[in-house]
Amino acid sequence: MGRSSLSITIQDDTIQGRMDKKRDEIRVRTAPSPTGIPHIGFLRTTLFNWLFAKHNGGKFILRIEDTDRERYVKEAVEEIIISLQILGLEPDEGPEIGGKFGPYVQSKRIDLYQKYAKNLVEKGYAYWCFCSTDRLEKMRADQQKKGQPLRYDGECLSLSKAEVQEKLKTSKDKVIRFKFPKEGKTSWCDLIHNEISFENKLLDDRVILKSDGFPTYHLAVVVDDHLMKISYVLRGDEWISSTPLHLLLYKAFGWPAPEFGHLPLILGPDGLKLSKRHGAKPVTEYIAEGYLSEALVNFMVFLGWNPKTDEEIFSKEELVKRFDLAGVNPTSPVFNIDKLNWFNGVYIRKISSEDLAKRINEFYGKKYDLAKIEKLIPLVKERIMTLSDFEKLSDFFFQDVKVSKELLEKFGGKEMAKANLEKAKAELSKIGDWEEGKMEKELKAYVLKNKLKMIDFFMAIRVAISGKNITPPLFGSLVILGKSKTLERVNSAIKLL
Repeated sequence: MGRSSLSITIQDDTIQGRMDKKRDEIRVRTAPSPTGIPHIGFLRTTLFNWLFAKHNGGKFILRIEDTDRERYVKEAVEEIIISLQILGLEPDEGPEIGGKFGPYVQSKRIDLYQKYAKNLVEKGYAYWCFCSTDRLEKMRADQQKKGQPLRYDGECLSLSKAEVQEKLKTSKDKVIRFKFPKEGKTSWCDLIHNEISFENKLLDDRVILKSDGFPTYHLAVVVDDHLMKISYVLRGDEWISSTPLHLLLYKAFGWPAPEFGHLPLILGPDGLKLSKRHGAKPVTEYIAEGYLSEALVNFMVFLGWNPKTDEEIFSKEELVKRFDLAGVNPTSPVFNIDKLNWFNGVYIRKISSEDLAKRINEFYGKKYDLAKIEKLIPLVKERIMTLSDFEKLSDFFFQDVKVSKELLEKFGGKEMAKANLEKAKAELSKIGDWEEGKMEKELKAYVLKNKLKMIDFFMAIRVAISGKNITPPLFGSLVILGKSKTLERVNSAIKLL
């Protein structure tokens, strides 16, 4: 069996020109492998696919690529679907809603992959390989020792048809490998990186059908993208090195290839690939920490895309109108949790107070009184970055507090703190109209008249009513807490000193 002369070069013009040619057939997909819980990197790529499809009036497809059975995580499939729902990236076709090109789960399409793999063998573009694991490991060790590239040495290419048929009956180690041409180049014009080219002689004869009958990613993705009429493949840079194989598979099958665009990998602040320690967490974790879905979407779109203006705040609807691949930077963006916090803070202040109260109520499982949350929103809205900050600032309104004697004594010492609280108790008791402006005016006048230290006086009250030195505005807090509860807590703090 000799080498095929298969080679490919795809040249084209501008992104927009290429899109115009395929305007009636724009179909993109997100195709996660459920080998773990999806994190922000996968979701950024999914977001770009969704925006590209919606901007161009196309279709967005979800396909579950679960052919890696050794690393399959059942819970990951549900997490993928929930994550897309949270972010509002609902597919037009997929496992949950169906479509005319299903099934949209690869483990339900095994017969298809086996048929197409064997078709490539019949056409001479692939071949059966019976090399054992031991032989392959020894081969690689020898290549490594000699400083040679690690790739299959073509041992089984020399087998006759009769030998192949005999080994198919007896061998447990049987896979199908794609036969790479060893001359020429495989090149394409990438939607993000422009011209990319690989020397075919440097590429390996990759396995496309495993011994268990399951396809590798490479065969399955090409077969499915063709049969599902995917016209644009937008995926991470890590797949650039696999694209020559995919293009040659399209060529071998006689199918038109989709346009490829490889999105830059997201890096952590240390310049390394984004990982859990940087913030590569599932979207459900971010939601559980109090981040808003619209803030996450707005943050993620800037991990590689630039609107070419100074604008930073975009609704999803605005992003659909504005998003284009010309704005995608080929260099890797850096994940910045401070920027995400900023976006989240902006969105918290952007939504109505009524909506914010409802979201806080839902976030805490409705364990707090909604009416009281609504009263507190004006005090906390400018101070919280995430929904989880609400409880840190406001829990003393809903439960008894534990006041630290040491914290009280920080403000003027034990005797001064006690004296200030006794004076505060007396003055607060006199106030009949428990109203914020009146209370602030009378207490500040009292402090000035008696030449007391303003910060120590009011911090003693703050700690007494909340157990904290950082709270929402003091006088607004006193109003919501109520006169009776305020005096009760001040009196309890006095007894501590």
